[in-house]
Amino acid sequence: MIFDNQLEIQRIEKADELRNLGINPYPHFLKKDMSIKEFRDKFEDIKNSEIKKSDEEVMIAGRLMLKRVAGKSTFGNIEDESGNIQIYYSRDSIGEENYTNFKKNLEVGDIVLVKGYAFITKTGEFSIHVSKITLATKSISPLPEKFHGLTDKEIRYRQRYLDMIMDKNVRDDFKKRSIIISEIRNFFEERGFLEVETPMMHPIPGGANAKPFITHHNALNVDRYLRIAPELYLKRLIVGGMEAIFEINRNFRNEGMDLTHNPEFTSIEFYWAWHDYNDAMDLTEELFKVLLEKLNLPKILTYGENEIDFSKPFTKIKYKDALIKIGNIDEKIINDKNKILEKLKNDGFEANQNLDLGHLQAELFDNYVESKLINPTFIVDFPLSISPLSRKSDEHPNIAERFELFIAGKELANAFNELNDPLDQYERFKNQIDAKNAGNDEAHEMDEDFIKALGYAMPPTVGWGLGIDRLVMLLLDKESIKDVILFPAMKPIKNLEQDKDKEK
Repeated sequence: MIFDNQLEIQRIEKADELRNLGINPYPHFLKKDMSIKEFRDKFEDIKNSEIKKSDEEVMIAGRLMLKRVAGKSTFGNIEDESGNIQIYYSRDSIGEENYTNFKKNLEVGDIVLVKGYAFITKTGEFSIHVSKITLATKSISPLPEKFHGLTDKEIRYRQRYLDMIMDKNVRDDFKKRSIIISEIRNFFEERGFLEVETPMMHPIPGGANAKPFITHHNALNVDRYLRIAPELYLKRLIVGGMEAIFEINRNFRNEGMDLTHNPEFTSIEFYWAWHDYNDAMDLTEELFKVLLEKLNLPKILTYGENEIDFSKPFTKIKYKDALIKIGNIDEKIINDKNKILEKLKNDGFEANQNLDLGHLQAELFDNYVESKLINPTFIVDFPLSISPLSRKSDEHPNIAERFELFIAGKELANAFNELNDPLDQYERFKNQIDAKNAGNDEAHEMDEDFIKALGYAMPPTVGWGLGIDRLVMLLLDKESIKDVILFPAMKPIKNLEQDKDKEK
């Protein structure tokens, strides 16, 4: 049985005892008049214990978080989504029979509906003087001890409901996440972008370099891939005549988990016809400015041990210049595959010798540059081979007109002028197939229908994507992505126990 420890068994017995007394421990059709915050706001004019509003009784509800019995009277504390409040009831206020029953059977964790009026106790605490208590839901599982709270991170992430019960700040963080997403949506809608929805199951994995999750559609008897990114479908809409669109939704990548990666995550992508990646950089800076204002955050934001300065224009630096100036890599190494491989090996980094120059330069960037990009920085003009969907520069054919935004040593946004030449795109996909055959498991597949769509002409367009989870981490100063995802992916408990056994 799931509820098999002694305390849970005792609570189940108390629920049965309540049933025997004619009290349903799980009633329905209960209504409250207002939230705890609304109750406090309405009766905040009560200044001392002499003022009572017994003629203004109301119904409020919450989870019992504290209970202290003092003979013929009881003090408690209930909490709802909006706040908490002390409750007081006695044998005289609710009746001797009810008082006896609740004294024995009402426990911390239970959800109650109370009727009463506002008053101030002798110790000066704003409270509700209860005349009636209704047990709304009996709690079978006891809460962690209140003083220490819930400190085990594994339990916090696995049992988010318990985490939220024990720490209102966790609830507040996820409310802020919702506000952030709402403000992002408003930002783009106010600028004429249309929100759209595209498929979550794709016949061909694509839109980004990553390993897909594979599922099977029984009716069609075909494999489908949970989407890596919505990019190729969104660009089909630009071909179809939409000129400014965005989508906020989930992506799925069958990759490792760490402080900044979860196999399913939320992102926003926009596509903007008749604009370029310089316009997208300007819009990105504007978005951060608006978010800081809407969330009432300072322009110098604390994130971990770093201070992120949003008061100045974002830095812009070219990819190769970043390798030299920030990564401190000799310019003679950057364009030589053998020298890159030698440096990586000497410094203890692994790299596939079959990778092309662009991917090896990416290894340099990841290992020597990325973690140093603390203040908002646009890295621009990427190697073309690691940018298979972006337009190449007219002046420098090995360079993609692309930027990524880095803050606090992490990539937050990626954007580029979209490749709209169908023949060039076809050749790029063919090169990706060669890369896959050479050992790059994350290379793109050939998407012939997308090539066909480009054949009908897509106007000059810039595309942009931003990881919302990482953005929330930044704005709320959270170290782990698990702190901003309600139900993050976790290793199965069985596997966790096996790992602990191995450590022993």
